Amino acid sequence: MIRFKSNPYDYRRELPHYQKFDRAIFVTFCKRTQEPLSPRSLVLDHCLRGNNRTMHLHGVVIMPDHVHLLLTPIRNAEGWPFPLKDILKLIKGPAARSVNMLAGAHGALWQDESFDHVLRSNESFDEKLEYIRQNPVRRGLATTPGEYEWLWVEGS
Repeated sequence: MIRFKSNPYDYRRELPHYQKFDRAIFVTFCKRTQEPLSPRSLVLDHCLRGNNRTMHLHGVVIMPDHVHLLLTPIRNAEGWPFPLKDILKLIKGPAARSVNMLAGAHGALWQDESFDHVLRSNESFDEKLEYIRQNPVRRGLATTPGEYEWLWVEGS
């Protein structure tokens, strides 16, 4: 059977990944190891770097062992949305290199797979954004979202 080049908006590793034009996506990716991520500020900087370039970032939180993002891929010069796999590659790769360089380490920082979910409604959008905001509070890392240093929400 001949396989043609796959659709960049519908791909599979271990989990299926789908993308719809102009729809927000909730993404979670995790560290490979249990040691707390340090420095989290570097990872936050790499997430923010793609904002309004490849994606419209609505919110991000950098937890000790994982990252949550709520984003909408923006369209390139040809009118196609940037594929999620490319957006994540531009975040995870440079962030891993920066963290490893500072720590004097090498090798993979992140698990290969990420979890992503295309949102279906504005209600779901608001719920996911609030989930991102409250994640450090639920984990006991802050008493309010505003005091958690590695949380960024659009318009805050």
